[in-house]
Amino acid sequence: METRVKQGESLTRSAFLLAFDLRRQKLTRRDELGYLLRAAALAELLLAGNLADESGKARPLTAPAAEPGSLRAVVWEQIANSPPRSWGRWVRKDHGKAVRVVRDELAAARLISVERRRILLFPVERITPRKPYLTRRLAESVGRAIRGGRPVGRLDEDVRVLAALATAARLDTVAPSWREARLRRDRIQQLAEPVEPIATALRKSVEAARAGSEAS
Repeated sequence: METRVKQGESLTRSAFLLAFDLRRQKLTRRDELGYLLRAAALAELLLAGNLADESGKARPLTAPAAEPGSLRAVVWEQIANSPPRSWGRWVRKDHGKAVRVVRDELAAARLISVERRRILLFPVERITPRKPYLTRRLAESVGRAIRGGRPVGRLDEDVRVLAALATAARLDTVAPSWREARLRRDRIQQLAEPVEPIATALRKSVEAARAGSEAS
């Protein structure tokens, strides 16, 4: 049985919870998490008909009924008030701020706790899920979606999109190994079809970030 993202819950919040490594008790790839969160917000807008893909660029259509201050509202305002830009540009823009926006949403909803302190004068932040079973169930559902079992067309759309984005971001908690991803290439492409330009932009952004980190 697939676990759906809760009705009314955003893909951005679900992506944040999915990035929490329960075994290590920490967010995985936090420096890249903002890319995934912004891609999730873009996917929400695209699937809802608020955005369209126009020659590889995001084109605004109709304003979403998004909660003011939410990441989806922030991303929409940026796109609506800018010249046409590539999906990659919107995945990368203000990605560090995206983590803080969604963190605060989850904290306000009491889905995570945030503890702040200083170690040798450096600020340290500890994030803990208040309902770890939600992260566990999401990881199980997304993992099954990636690795097969149920035909892609029969997956819930939210789980399908999370699986596509998590794979594109190579999210450590659920993404398959490089070798397994090659074996499941066709299925991964099928998962990404509804949000293909966003998944591609996310994958390229993460690859570029890691290449830059390795080179430095």
